[in-house]
Amino acid sequence: MFDNFINFLRLFKNIPQGDIALIEHELGYRKVTEGEVLFAEGQVCREMFFICRGVLRIVSQNEKGNKMAYFFLKENQFCSILNSFNNNIPAAEGIEAACDAELIVLKKQKLSTLYEKLPYLKELITGITTQSLLDKIQVRNSYLGEDAATRYRNFLVRQPDIALRVSLSDIASYLGITQQSLSRIRKNMR
Repeated sequence: MFDNFINFLRLFKNIPQGDIALIEHELGYRKVTEGEVLFAEGQVCREMFFICRGVLRIVSQNEKGNKMAYFFLKENQFCSILNSFNNNIPAAEGIEAACDAELIVLKKQKLSTLYEKLPYLKELITGITTQSLLDKIQVRNSYLGEDAATRYRNFLVRQPDIALRVSLSDIASYLGITQQSLSRIRKNMR
């Protein structure tokens, strides 16, 4: 499983063979099931996940106290609440498994140790997570200002692999529509 992570990093930078054992020594592995909470909002996030298989969702509570899916992350993506992780502050969001998943776990303390031993790794992971954050914002913004049916159609085009693996209630939550509206939209598309 660690090979997935190393091979992903190697897409962006050559990692010397001697460094691989150091990196792998600090990694953890976790298998999670759909609905499992990996990180609860209100806490300080001390883990970063690399998704080998499955989909994670970032969730937060809306003004009515309902849990809303804010974003989905899939294979070959990092997932953490970066502001909390980087700045040691409680997060307003949480992380849950949107479907069964397999993850590489990078604990903050172990990652700091790796950064001391391999300074290039901090620049590499920071660059990847920053670009991922910008991509998330771009995708999320692409749904703004559209009616519910258009948001759903755009979701199917932009994130079809996610649409096939997460619940309809998560999709409705993510798109900011009710499950009933989503059902009506899906029925009218047939």
